Amino acid sequence: MNPQLKGVEKLEGTYLFDLATSAKALRLNRFLHGFTVPINRALFKGDPEAAFDKARLSDEERRMVRELDWAALMRYGASFFCLEKLGRVKGVSNPEMVAGFRGESLEEFLKTRNVPGAR
Repeated sequence: MNPQLKGVEKLEGTYLFDLATSAKALRLNRFLHGFTVPINRALFKGDPEAAFDKARLSDEERRMVRELDWAALMRYGASFFCLEKLGRVKGVSNPEMVAGFRGESLEEFLKTRNVPGAR
């Protein structure tokens, strides 16, 4: 581990993305990044289970995606940039996603922002 990161896991809301996490989440991140391809988006929208099977996602990965468990996905090692692709496919905005990372409703999250009209 990078000595500069020692103790970072103790910071609330911080998700360490190191080589071990990257390797563990590689299959999931490839699946999510695959939404850049129209046929993959169509398969997921039409038959999520077939898309999960094709990507060989684990039961845990499938559950997190099905439930849009943003905090669990981030802790697991999903790349934010890949999660944005899932959000677009599911019609979830970035503020909604970030609220999920924090365990808040969108309304609760927006109260912490100083951006009028943000959605």
